[in-house]
Formats: sequence, C-alpha cells, structure tokens
Amino acid sequence: MERFRADGFDEFVAARWSTLLHVARLLTGGDRQRAEDLVQEALVKLWFAWPKVAEQAPEAYVRQILVRMAARSARRRWWGERPMGELPDRPGPGDFSSAVAERSRLEAALALLPPRQRAAVVLRYCEDLPESQVAQALGCPVGTARSHASRGVARLRQILSDSVRPVR
Repeated sequence: MERFRADGFDEFVAARWSTLLHVARLLTGGDRQRAEDLVQEALVKLWFAWPKVAEQAPEAYVRQILVRMAARSARRRWWGERPMGELPDRPGPGDFSSAVAERSRLEAALALLPPRQRAAVVLRYCEDLPESQVAQALGCPVGTARSHASRGVARLRQILSDSVRPVR
C-alpha cells in the first residue's frame, strides 16, 4: 500500500515544490515561513489523497488545498511573533518585573481553562469584543458565549485566588 501511494509522489513534490511555494507566498502576502507551512500541510493532505488524484490533476488539487488553507489562516487574529529589525518602542525607566509576573500568572491561569471558556474570556475581555461577535467567533448562540465567558471568569478568579502571592 505504501509503495503504491508513493509512486510518483516524490517526483511530483520535487518537480512542483518551487511553484507551490511561490503560490503560497503570494497567498500569504510574502511571508515565507507561513508559505512553507502551508505547502507542507497541503502536501500532507495530498499524500493521503494521492492514490485518487495521482492520475488526474494533482497540482490543481494541491492548489485548491493551498487556497482554502490560506483563506482559513488569514482569518486568524494572531500568527505569533514576527521578527523586527528594530524594536518599535523602548521601555521607559522603571521596574516592569511585577507587571511581567502578573501577566505570566494570568497566562498560566488562562491555560488551565477549557478551550471554549478560554476563547470566550480572551475575546470578550482582552480583545473587548461584544458578546455577539464572541458568539459568532465561537459558532454558538449569544447565551452560550455569555455562559462560557462567565464560567471562565469565575474559574480564573478561583485559580488566581488559590495562588495569591504578593508580587514586590
């Protein structure tokens, strides 16, 4: 089975890699790392469908995967850190260690919440989105989103009160 699946796949990837990467870079606005990730994910999906599409149009199939994945990933709000040549802001004088410690405690507490509660709390209170947009992002009714946010905040209060430590 694996040998049948691999027939022609390696040659296709070797022959079309640069073209697919170019398409992915255009789809991601020139971000090479995101483009490479898109191509790799698309090729993984192609690998599983290879026996069906190998004799038809594998390049069209993988392009369609790339376009769909790029559209889906463009809707994400956060892609992680981006390297910069210069720091945009220089910190002023003072000690920021207490703020960093508090933020770290909050991030650790957020990590303990279930994913939907965490998403509701972050979208509602960190991103300051209205309940209707939180519900839309979560794909649920407004009441359910409100419930997720309420339960998440209650759980955060409990977690943070259990680990109360004065930061000096």
